[in-house]
Amino acid sequence: MEARKKYISNTDFEDAKRIYENRVGYNLKLQKERTDVIASIGRVTCKPVYALESSPCYNASAMDGIAVNSRSTHGASETNPIELQENADFSYVNTGNPINEPYDSVIMIEDVMELGEGKVNIIAPSHPWQHVRPIGEDMVKGEMIIPSGHIVRPVDIGALLAGGLESIDVYKKPLLGIIPTGSELVDSLEELREGKVIESNSRVFEARASELGAQALRYEPCPDEFELLKARIKQAVSECDIVVINAGSSAGTRDYTANLIEELGEVVIHGIAIKPGKPTILGIIDGKPVIGLPGYPVSTYVAFESFVKPILLSMQGLEECGEESVEAVVTMRIPSSLKHKELVRVNVGHVSGRFVATPLTRGAGVTMSLVKADGLLEIQRSSEGLDAGTLASVKLLKPTQELRKTLVSIGSHDIIMDEISDMMKLTSGHVGSMGGIMSMMRRECHIAPIHLLDEESGEYNLPYIKKFFGNGSMALIKGVKRLQGLMLQCGNPKDINDFQDLAREDVVFVNRQRGAGTRILLDYNLKKLGIDPGAVNGYERDMNTHMAVAIAVKTGSADAGLGVFSAAKALNLEFIPLGYEEYDFLVNADYLEDDRVKRFIGILESEEFAARLDNLGGYKLEEAGKVIRV
Repeated sequence: MEARKKYISNTDFEDAKRIYENRVGYNLKLQKERTDVIASIGRVTCKPVYALESSPCYNASAMDGIAVNSRSTHGASETNPIELQENADFSYVNTGNPINEPYDSVIMIEDVMELGEGKVNIIAPSHPWQHVRPIGEDMVKGEMIIPSGHIVRPVDIGALLAGGLESIDVYKKPLLGIIPTGSELVDSLEELREGKVIESNSRVFEARASELGAQALRYEPCPDEFELLKARIKQAVSECDIVVINAGSSAGTRDYTANLIEELGEVVIHGIAIKPGKPTILGIIDGKPVIGLPGYPVSTYVAFESFVKPILLSMQGLEECGEESVEAVVTMRIPSSLKHKELVRVNVGHVSGRFVATPLTRGAGVTMSLVKADGLLEIQRSSEGLDAGTLASVKLLKPTQELRKTLVSIGSHDIIMDEISDMMKLTSGHVGSMGGIMSMMRRECHIAPIHLLDEESGEYNLPYIKKFFGNGSMALIKGVKRLQGLMLQCGNPKDINDFQDLAREDVVFVNRQRGAGTRILLDYNLKKLGIDPGAVNGYERDMNTHMAVAIAVKTGSADAGLGVFSAAKALNLEFIPLGYEEYDFLVNADYLEDDRVKRFIGILESEEFAARLDNLGGYKLEEAGKVIRV
């Protein structure tokens, strides 16, 4: 029998954690497997998951009412009601029913006066796509549903199924081997007598492992016998990914754990300056972490949380991070009905020493707003909403530690922001370039993506920064040059070739929201051609993202839209290139030393980012990551 080891060191807690995690990290190999979506709760994705189908996959009624062709309702008013005949002019629909030609809009049943014999009167006109959920309103085929390193939640399962996924790639659950030791331990009340105790610590480890997404294999309690314990440790190391040995870590006459780890592998640290938990042993056998935990319940729990938990998380591609509420500044006005208490899904970030909350899409059918939400903001009944700048309580869906590490981006939309969010913690609010500038003026974001063309100089972005901020306080991080153009239906059936064609009566256009750089580019070209925006059929119908514009064209609710090539490529649309524009990132100069901004710049300059852009198509990298102080 080996002599017991009496010496226990007193290594600083932070030093011990750093040293051991660095040593273990060299040997950790993340294992992957494929699992059914319906069984994926709590699993961690090992790569981003993209929608295979759009949701909804057909144009659907958003209300109970009548489906009509909007043209047949023109001129309707209280003084001039229009009579419609069922099956000839309209069809009754319920929420969720398909809306097909010749119908393009829905009138709520409350606004319909039934006359009998299949006839109704309407007293207000409808407009195209009124009360209709278009194909892809929730998500668009090819859109990223969840990123890599994401713990699958119930709302994610709904989104994945809606997106046409049946299975996904995840990290394999690490298997934690648990060896209780002690000749005094018993497993049942029948065995309990003087000198014996019920073994319970291992059951805590089993439950905690499950909470952390791991599996546990508990071995029967092992008596304090050197050779028996040695054989049990060798068995556990061969069968499991990480092993904990409970009790026997101190310097008693029958505390063999340290000697056995040393004999079978290596003791990295024995004895840590924490109370309780000092006798903890941090070892490695066959490249696997083997940890000796103290026997007292409080000590062992502290040690487990300090050293076992981070390794179990790391084996799933996760970092240590825990439900709480914070006071956050609302970045946009949030209107609300007096009738209801409303829970608004928000993105939350930490900017300029305060939490900020940016509302996400609020439609009842938009599952992705739950997937992307960092928190829920409650607006009480009898309130008309919250003004921008209001301080509000937000119930967090993610721990504050994670939110403090998150880079907050508010401004113009581009698909590349999804890709960057898969490479670092980043949250994006899509409010258009001008919305991003306003947000930056209020210090509600770290970066603001912009692509604003100055009509006089023909220069992008810098003239706008100087106009709104002057000189000296801001900087521009150069991003990408992206190809803008007209997105058209396959085969270009309407023979659309340029901006001039958008004013044709037979062409239906779909626009971007006010303040978007793409809309400003459209207005600039229409002005050059002397075209009144009112002559463009669909000018007032706007979308918040390029993918939303693309799906409107793809599904036939529009003939054309202005957007980036990558969105057109993702949905296999025809594309008429109009030229490259500069998509850059506005930042306060004092944020340039922020670790989040530094990491963002590093990603722009990375080979991985360049490879992702090549895959998307329609981008050029010339000065990506270059900082221009303004």
